[in-house]
Amino acid sequence: MFFLSLADKNAPVLRQKAKKITVFDHNLEQLVKEMAEIMYKADGVGLAAPQVGISKCLVVIDVGEGLLPLVNPEIIYTEGEETASEGCLSLPGVFAKVSRAEKVVVKAQNVRGEEVRIPGSGLLARAMQHEVDHLSGVLFIDKAEPDKDGKK
Repeated sequence: MFFLSLADKNAPVLRQKAKKITVFDHNLEQLVKEMAEIMYKADGVGLAAPQVGISKCLVVIDVGEGLLPLVNPEIIYTEGEETASEGCLSLPGVFAKVSRAEKVVVKAQNVRGEEVRIPGSGLLARAMQHEVDHLSGVLFIDKAEPDKDGKK
């Protein structure tokens, strides 16, 4: 398993709405484990299933506080706004300034299917928003602020 870049022939999955997960079994746990390994190996802080070619509503995040797998995540609360530079494993070497909420609450399920609500601020909030966007086929470059020349 590897992550897709927009240059890959299989990249259309990066622009599609991911499918909701309804089966919580060993295969899901294995997928979380494999995605985490890929994310860590690439020095990332988040990875969404579409980035590895799988149309499922699953993300893994680790901003230094331990692995956080989120199944069928949705952002249910936002507060404030901050702009910061972002990058993405699917767009190697590309960085842009993106405005996002500074605090969020995500409602999701864990790998056993139990509902969880995860509050986040700072980098965790940014990572959750970035990865949840992937599940709707949205990339950070779609939200990038234009530079001084008006280019994204």
